[in-house]
Amino acid sequence: MNDRQLLRYSRHILLAQIGIEGQQRLLDSSVLIIGLGGLGSPAALYLASSGVGKLTLCDDDTVELSNLQRQIIHRSSSIGLSKTVSAQAALLDINPEVQSIALPVRAEAGQLAELVALADVVLDCSDNFATRYLVNRACLEQHKPLVSGAAIQFDGQIAVFDFRRPDAPCYNCLFPEDSHAAELRCATTGVFSPLTGIIGTLQAAEALKLLMGIERGLSGRLLTLNALDMDIMRSNLNKDPECSICGN
Repeated sequence: MNDRQLLRYSRHILLAQIGIEGQQRLLDSSVLIIGLGGLGSPAALYLASSGVGKLTLCDDDTVELSNLQRQIIHRSSSIGLSKTVSAQAALLDINPEVQSIALPVRAEAGQLAELVALADVVLDCSDNFATRYLVNRACLEQHKPLVSGAAIQFDGQIAVFDFRRPDAPCYNCLFPEDSHAAELRCATTGVFSPLTGIIGTLQAAEALKLLMGIERGLSGRLLTLNALDMDIMRSNLNKDPECSICGN
């Protein structure tokens, strides 16, 4: 770590739980972010500013005017651009030392497996169940930690599935793929702007702790937030032995 890096990350290094060793782990790490919308925006910003060495940005969407109410990594001048390209430019401006790779595609199972294999931690910031189930499977198969977030209307949630642990539950344990859960979309139901910032920032915090080996956090837990009443609840998650994805 050079003198400029010591200065840039000095407020991290001052923390006894991080120090130079923890910051160096971040510099040497790689994170895959699926989705550069309301959740992926704040998550990517904090991961880059914290010095995560490599960020792979995956999203096949383009920036629209309606995105700007909550997707804070994008600007009015980015309308019409790929979200990954727009995000890459913002991250470069914040921290030019961070390598960011823009993948303006919807990752299918095969490509997703390759991307997950190259990452130390995966953030699922997508907005649909189909992608969440694919990401869950890929992380389970590759034994990579998954930080999953969601936000709709005034309700948000975040869970950490650390697949390096054999007893870790998976996303399918929480929301079984065959349960026919109702899928709500921001485009049709709306979402409270700061809620996406809260959940996305929590995702970044959990990812940073996983990368640095700080075990305190949401591993094996679900945190839910109602931003209307500011009610926060944390629940333990158990591995479902009958789960069709990770069960016995």
